[in-house]
Amino acid sequence: MERNHFEQANEKHIKPDHNLVLKGRKQLEITGVKHVESFDNEEFLLETVMGFLAVRGQQLKMENLSVDQGIVLINGRIIDIVYLDDHDGDKAKGFFSKLFK
Repeated sequence: MERNHFEQANEKHIKPDHNLVLKGRKQLEITGVKHVESFDNEEFLLETVMGFLAVRGQQLKMENLSVDQGIVLINGRIIDIVYLDDHDGDKAKGFFSKLFK
């Protein structure tokens, strides 16, 4: 079955899936990760397909990073998960204004 032009155009604008799966506040699996900006044992800053994401906690460790698939697995005590910008493109304004408050 042949697809029409509208269906083909829409497929080009589909973003990869972005999901967060938190298991018992000890393990966090994140999909749709484009880039790991920075991380240490208390905070991870990730760029996802839906915007910048900060994960804060204690004794955080990156257990798995699959750049090709965009999957990050973080273990430790998860305290806070927050998006730092809106996913419509105001990255710099949202990211820096919230980071330096």
